[in-house]
Amino acid sequence: MLQTAVVAVRDRARLQEIVGVLLRFGLADLVDTLGLARFAPRGSQPHPEHPLDASRPERLRMALEHLGPSFVKLGQIMATRSDLLAPEWTAALQQLHSHAAPLPWETAQPLIEQSLGLPVEQVFTHFDPVPLASASMAQVYRARLPAAEDREDRDDREGREEGSGSDSPPAARAADIEVVVKVQRPGLRPQIEADLRLLEHLALLAQEQWPQLARYRPREVTRQLGQALREELDFTVEAHNGDAVARHFAAQPEIVVPAIHWALSGPRLLVQDFVPGVPASAVGADPALDGPLLARRGACAFLQMVLRDGLFHADPHPGNLLALPGNRVGFIDFGMVGRLSPQRRRQVLGLMRALVEGQGRSLSGVLLDWAAESEMPGRAPPSAARIEAAVDRFVTRHGPGASNGRLVMSRALQDFMALARETGVALPADMALLLKALITADQVLLQLDPQFDVVQTATPLVKAQLLQRYSLRSLARQRRAAMAQWMDLADDAPHTLRLVMQRLRSGRLQADLDIRHIDRLSQALERAATRLALAVVSGAFILGLAPGLLTMGPRLWGIPLFAALGVAGAAASLAVLFTTMRRQKALD
Repeated sequence: MLQTAVVAVRDRARLQEIVGVLLRFGLADLVDTLGLARFAPRGSQPHPEHPLDASRPERLRMALEHLGPSFVKLGQIMATRSDLLAPEWTAALQQLHSHAAPLPWETAQPLIEQSLGLPVEQVFTHFDPVPLASASMAQVYRARLPAAEDREDRDDREGREEGSGSDSPPAARAADIEVVVKVQRPGLRPQIEADLRLLEHLALLAQEQWPQLARYRPREVTRQLGQALREELDFTVEAHNGDAVARHFAAQPEIVVPAIHWALSGPRLLVQDFVPGVPASAVGADPALDGPLLARRGACAFLQMVLRDGLFHADPHPGNLLALPGNRVGFIDFGMVGRLSPQRRRQVLGLMRALVEGQGRSLSGVLLDWAAESEMPGRAPPSAARIEAAVDRFVTRHGPGASNGRLVMSRALQDFMALARETGVALPADMALLLKALITADQVLLQLDPQFDVVQTATPLVKAQLLQRYSLRSLARQRRAAMAQWMDLADDAPHTLRLVMQRLRSGRLQADLDIRHIDRLSQALERAATRLALAVVSGAFILGLAPGLLTMGPRLWGIPLFAALGVAGAAASLAVLFTTMRRQKALD
């Protein structure tokens, strides 16, 4: 509570605003659970535009949207955790939008020019002051840049034309470059940092004081939130992400990633090529676009990001995955990406193999690994037999030869996350993000081709990755890495053994034991000791005062009143003791 008070002093105004919004949207139970009722501003009532007959998940979604970018991002992260939250909650959180009222041009223009270091008209040949899109963190405009050679020579050419006094028309200029300009809204960082401080403290309270909330991993979620928000506040991170993906697909012209104009970009301004594509829903209206071909190319590109590169687009919604002329596929907006280690890619390969080949054993092993990673003090680990049985049912339902026919990836992955939730396995954060991205991408691909067969597309990629993993070159590389680790271990072993022996001789060897439920045992012992001390002190007082009290005071039917009360208290104590012993015997 002291720490809550300290945090509240620093960010009291923001905390009151958050509590007020939660109360206006009818989430008083959440406020009470978090112990924040005392920070409620006066007159906080449910909002008349959002009646309380809406479901609790919908009211939470509306409250998060109202609270701004930090809480929108928190909701988007939680929407990926189908392994932790029930479907009605993730479905509501998936509808989160970060739309915001557009900044007037008079406010946005100075921000753009401050980042550029030049007036807008000196950099762009055209700049549309009407925003293309407006969100809670940034605003996007369309503009045109002069071609590279024109930018280099424009000033010199204009100077020559003015000096010559000639009336001849200027030389033909190369076509302008269509770009989009993304500018960050002002004053975001202080509010986001305040929100992160408050959320980190609330997560700590939730995990320590309410064990029933620990399974939702609030501290892990807030760490992921903080990392994501701090990256989004720096547009150069998004630019580097886009550049990395572009390099991976440099030899595949059918995949388009917008080029970054680094000379004009910075932490709060991003200038990149405009991608003239249409969303999947509009492909059917253009006879020049081949939906099934676009679906295959998009799926191959996404699976290559995951299995080959370990860097994938984490938000491939219809506005970020576009169809371009020539049946090319465009990926834009790399503000949210996921990264997979080689080990994680092998685990994803196990999941893909279970879907493509029906190999459930590797998938069971992956889930058991995740269960070990996510094991928490005070909670029994998930049952291996239960996990294996659930995987067998999953493979039977979605693997080759399944009774429901063609595999629908999004449906299979949703069932897989439900399987994790039911068996008590908390997915690693990077895997939860990947599975949510795969589900979103699959839904977009089905708009391009309702009969899209992901197995037919994924099988060659999965087999190629398996062949690469078990190739002679790969096995030799793994052997060299293992030998290096064994050599390091052999080098360290004598020193470690010598240190252990020295401490054994001197009696300074310490052991750090982690005993489950030891904190509960300590609390129970502390309560018992306190009660025993009170009983001893009370008993001493009673024994000291009893001789005098038995002969003093009024009498009831000839019996001293204090003596009668003493007998009644003793009888009541015996009754309580007898009841407690019977209850303990029943529990045993």
